[in-house]
Amino acid sequence: MRNNRFAVRLIAGFTLLAYSLLPLQAVALTIGDERKIGEQLLFSIRKELPILEDPDISQYINTLGKSVLDIVGPQHFEYRFFVVKSPQFNAFAAPAGLVFFFSGLIETMRYEDELLSVLAHEIGHVTSRHISQRMEKGTKISAISLLLGVAGLALGVPGLSQGLLMGSMAGGQAINLQYSREDEEQSDRLSFGWMQKMKRNPAAMEDMLKTMRRISRYRAGSETPQYLLTHPNPESRMGYVASLLEQDAKQTSKSYYLKTDNFAFLRFKYRVMLQAVDQEKLRMDCVNLVASGTDKEQQTMAKYGLALLESDGRNYEQALQYLAEVRAQYPNKDILEIDRAVILVESGRVEEGRRLLEQAVQRDSNDMYGVYQLAKLELSRGNGPRAEQLLQRVMMVMPEYPQLYFDMGQIEADRGKEGSSLYYLGKYNLYLGRIKLAKQYLTRTSKDKNVPEKQRYDAKSILDKLKELEKGI
Repeated sequence: MRNNRFAVRLIAGFTLLAYSLLPLQAVALTIGDERKIGEQLLFSIRKELPILEDPDISQYINTLGKSVLDIVGPQHFEYRFFVVKSPQFNAFAAPAGLVFFFSGLIETMRYEDELLSVLAHEIGHVTSRHISQRMEKGTKISAISLLLGVAGLALGVPGLSQGLLMGSMAGGQAINLQYSREDEEQSDRLSFGWMQKMKRNPAAMEDMLKTMRRISRYRAGSETPQYLLTHPNPESRMGYVASLLEQDAKQTSKSYYLKTDNFAFLRFKYRVMLQAVDQEKLRMDCVNLVASGTDKEQQTMAKYGLALLESDGRNYEQALQYLAEVRAQYPNKDILEIDRAVILVESGRVEEGRRLLEQAVQRDSNDMYGVYQLAKLELSRGNGPRAEQLLQRVMMVMPEYPQLYFDMGQIEADRGKEGSSLYYLGKYNLYLGRIKLAKQYLTRTSKDKNVPEKQRYDAKSILDKLKELEKGI
C-alpha cells in the first residue's frame, strides 16, 4: 500500500503539458484534434476544480493574456485564461490555448511582470505545440482520453485519471511527463523576446525563478509542487535566463523598459486571495505590510486587501475608510469607485451606490465588472427588464460565467416562465460543472413546448454535446 501511495503521489505531480510517447515515430495532432481536446479538458476541469470567474478577475487575466498575444501574432486558437482556486503552486497550459493559473502560484507573486513572465512562458509552450507534436495517434487508448487522464493528475485529481494512465502504460507506451530542457529553453526564449517587445523588463523571469527555487528548497523532503515537477530545474533555468539578461543591452538603458503600474495586478491578487486563502492569514499579511512595508505601492494595496476583508465581515464603515485611503493614492483608478459602490449597496446605502454604478457604466461600458454589479443591483430592486439588458451585455463578453444564468433564471421565474427559468438553471449548473443537475434541467427544457424554440434547440444541442464529451472521456 505504501508503494502504491508513493506511486500515485509521484505521478500526480506530472502535467498534461509535458510528455512524449514512444515509439518516437509520432504523428502530431491536428489543429482540429487540439480544439476537441481543449473542449473536453475544460469540461473535465469544471467538474473537478473551482474556477474563479468573477468579471473583474476574468477580465484582468484575459486582458493581460491578450497583451502578450498581440505581440505573438495570429494564432490557430482563441486563447482563454482562467484562475483556479487551489493552494497548489501551479500553472497549466493545455492544447487549444487554455491556460490555468492556480491561486497558490498567484499568492507568491509580488508584481505584474512576474505574472506576465509565467503567462508568456505558458503561451510559449502552446505556440510551440510541445504536446501535440509528440502525441502518437491510434494507440489503444485515444489521444484525447490519455491527455485528459494526465490532465487530471496534473490538476491534483488523481482519481479522475489513474486508471487511464495505468492502462496506457499497460499498453506498452512509455510516458515522460516532464518538459524537456529544450522545451523550457524554447519557451523561456520566446517569453523573453515577447517581454522585450512589450517593453516589460524580462528580469521578472529571473525573479520568478528565484521564487520557484526558494519554494523547492523550502518544501524539500515534502511533496514537490506540481509546477516544479513539470517545469523542472529552476536552478538551470535561472542560469540560462541570467545569460540572456547579460546579453540584453537594453538592461543598461534606464528608459527602455516601462515602469509597471502594479495597481491592477495587486487589486486582482487581493480579490483572488479573498476567495482562496485563510482570511486570518490574509489579514495578518496585510497588517504587516501596512505597518512595516518599505514599498509604498505594496503598503497602499495592502489597505485594499483590508478593505475587502472588512467588507466581507460587514464592517462597512471601516472598509470604506480603507478604500478612501487607497483612492487618495490612486485618484485616477475609477474601478475603485465600483468597489466603493458595491460596499455602499451592501451597507444599505443603495441610492448612493446606484449613482456610482450608473456613472461607471457610462464612463466605460466595456468594464464588465461595473455592468454586472449594476445588473445585480437592478435585479435586487425588482427592475427585471433593465437587469436582463445588462446581463445580456455581460453574456456577450463572458458567455460561460455561471452566475449570469442563475440571475437570468431568477428573472424568468419572477415572470412565471418556469421552462425558461429551468433552461437558465441548466446552463448555470453546466458551467459550474454540476453535470447531472444540468442534464436534468436541460432535458426538461428540451421537451417543454412552452419554452421558446431557440432555448429548446440550445438545450438539446448542449445535451448532445455532453454525450459526445462524455464518450471522449
